[in-house]
Amino acid sequence: MNDFLLMASIVFGIIVLIGFFNEKVTHMTYEIALLLFSVIIGIIITLIWTLSNDIPVRDFLDRVQFFDLERLLMKGVLCFMLFAGSKNLKVVDFRKNARSVSVLAFLCTLLGAVFYGLLFWLVSGLMNLSFSLPMCLMVGSIVAPTDPIAATAILKKFGLSKKIGFLMEAESLLNDGVGVALFVCFSGMVATGEGGGFVLLMGREIFGAVLIGGVIGAICYLIFFYTENVHLRVFITLLSVAASFYLCELFDCSGAIACVVCGLIFSTVREKLEKRSPDVDLKDLDSYWETTDVLLNSVLYVILGLSYVRIIQMPTVGILSTIAVLLNLISRFGSVFIGSFLIGPLPDGYSHGRFTALFTWGGLKGGLCIALAMSTANIVSTDQYHIILGCIYATVFFTTVIQGLTMKKVHSALSR
Repeated sequence: MNDFLLMASIVFGIIVLIGFFNEKVTHMTYEIALLLFSVIIGIIITLIWTLSNDIPVRDFLDRVQFFDLERLLMKGVLCFMLFAGSKNLKVVDFRKNARSVSVLAFLCTLLGAVFYGLLFWLVSGLMNLSFSLPMCLMVGSIVAPTDPIAATAILKKFGLSKKIGFLMEAESLLNDGVGVALFVCFSGMVATGEGGGFVLLMGREIFGAVLIGGVIGAICYLIFFYTENVHLRVFITLLSVAASFYLCELFDCSGAIACVVCGLIFSTVREKLEKRSPDVDLKDLDSYWETTDVLLNSVLYVILGLSYVRIIQMPTVGILSTIAVLLNLISRFGSVFIGSFLIGPLPDGYSHGRFTALFTWGGLKGGLCIALAMSTANIVSTDQYHIILGCIYATVFFTTVIQGLTMKKVHSALSR
């Protein structure tokens, strides 16, 4: 309990200090500031640990740097983050853009994973890294999905048009589940050496999740529709997310997709409720989920930043990081470019090249990629694990900080 309170105090202290400093001095996007300055704090902690001969100080800093990010994200906050991101999306918008969203979220994610895997396989052969093709495809599945947290928190602040913003947000919310399904498939091939059952596995992961999320969401929001208790409405939303995610874990389906389905059902029920009772007040519910979303985002970005200190001491991290970033941009560009010819008329009069460039630079990566990379520890060798982790960390940092900071300029240039 004392360790938990210590960790909570440190994380919240960092959030407050960075948030206040950014508000008064740097004025960067909040999430980018949290990640960037947390990395700097992590580096300072590492330097103090290295230079200090005081055993109590070293023990304390060891505890500060220990965060089980995989468990925190995959088994804890991810489901609530996905719901918070999807609960304001409109089903009618999905219907209008079903073809575009499906191509971006499903086909482009698959193509991106395959392209990255093949390129990584070629590079590993040139560098004698001893990565098999299934292992490289697994790495591709880790880096392929874009991050819904970054999409909703960062990209929407840059003046994107409604349709472009919706496509980016919808893609990122759905392709998390696709990425996890691909990862389960390819990691299973690595672990067992067998490659069968791909279609069956993907079908179970995706359609099973839609079924579970639909059933749980329908039951919970039927109660939501008829209750007038403000607090009970909050509890119902929490129940729908937690129950859907748990059942997906139980039946080996994609909990990420199930939570997005719950969010879409909630959006539909809310719209009908507001039409039936125009005087209904859902401000408390909105305030709760807005605060929860900001809180979970803040904790995630700070822990991501502090966790980067694990990567700094790895050999050849500079070369591998540069290669990983380039491979991500190439594979993302290739997959979106192919997809742009299949989604129908492009929004806002974009050409295929400009549309591809915008969605390539807007393809930010986040905590899910880190969590999936961490989960390979028992599948590959220690050296391979460190290579995978280093590559994924570098990609997440580059896309969130560098691409995130320059996204507004890129969007303005492409929109002219």
